[in-house]
Amino acid sequence: MRTNLLRLFVFPILLIGLTISLKAAEVPPSADKFVVVLDAGHGGKDTGNIGNGYKEKDIALSIVLMVGKELEKKGIEVVYTRDSDVFIPLEKRGKIANDANADLFVSVHCNAHSSQAYGTETFVLGLHRNETNFEVAKRENSVIYLEEDYEVTYSDFDINSPESFIGLTIMQEEYLDQSILLADFVQKEFTNQLKRKDRGVKQAGFIVLHQTYMPSVLIETGFLTNNQEGAYLNSNQGRQKMAEAITRAIVEYSHTINLNTLESIAQEQTNVDVETKPAQPESQIYRDVTFKVQIAAGSKKIDTKAYNFKGLNNIVREKEGKLFKYYYGSTSDYIKIQQLHNEAIKIGYPDSYIVAFKNDDKITVNEALNSGVK
Repeated sequence: MRTNLLRLFVFPILLIGLTISLKAAEVPPSADKFVVVLDAGHGGKDTGNIGNGYKEKDIALSIVLMVGKELEKKGIEVVYTRDSDVFIPLEKRGKIANDANADLFVSVHCNAHSSQAYGTETFVLGLHRNETNFEVAKRENSVIYLEEDYEVTYSDFDINSPESFIGLTIMQEEYLDQSILLADFVQKEFTNQLKRKDRGVKQAGFIVLHQTYMPSVLIETGFLTNNQEGAYLNSNQGRQKMAEAITRAIVEYSHTINLNTLESIAQEQTNVDVETKPAQPESQIYRDVTFKVQIAAGSKKIDTKAYNFKGLNNIVREKEGKLFKYYYGSTSDYIKIQQLHNEAIKIGYPDSYIVAFKNDDKITVNEALNSGVK
């Protein structure tokens, strides 16, 4: 979520991060459609990896175009960083997403390894947890050397230095939770529906993710260097299956974040005259479910006084992993939580969203709504 939590870092890239933060604050959220920027990795003179003779740039583009076509059918606005075999610098890919004021940035790639490694993994921006993640990021980031004036554009960045990635994480930290949510949806689709090997949700320093100020993920759809997986990804059926899985994950994420279920249902009832529509119920209580509005998340522990949250009272702070989450409201009534969500939006938290818990475990809002009304 686009919070205004201040983070103090003594690091050369700080000024760049603060500049982008200010730009993000100036851009109003999309009021009409859920906007997704689809980024087909590599392209043009940058072929990506060519494991088993298959070209990463072609497979990534094919999958992305399939995803975009399906998302548009579902009323989601799609913007492509490229829709043909052209070279697009990493910095420009992020700018395309930022200019579109997108709700999501999804970059699609294919993996490679010297062994017969296989499986899918989805990355969010963060510090490398191990050497393997670092090597994946280095490979994807090496495209900067094909860009003109890369020494100037990425002057503060050393592709071979893990320390360089510390600064990259500053900007995306406030979107980390949402990025992980989408990444988890993607991996569950790949694993549960397509029976692909789950290599997990991971963090690494991808420049293309750093350039965006919205929830962003980079999907490695599989290893072209693996004999079976490479052939699968190079087949039309395999690419279609991967695209369908990614589409389902994005749609699930949009439902969880947008949380306008009642309005969506009303829009689908196009044959019902406005005057004859039943009145909206005064309450919708869901058994054993607690809804909250998440308005902020970050590594900094902030006092929950109203003056720190634009005058909102009854803010609750909870520690989840390395992040502090800040919630407004707590109720089993879905109608009430929507009203509180609207209040949060009006008071200055346009990217706040509803979350759901059942028996203290976080679940998706869709799962909560399917659990039954009391």
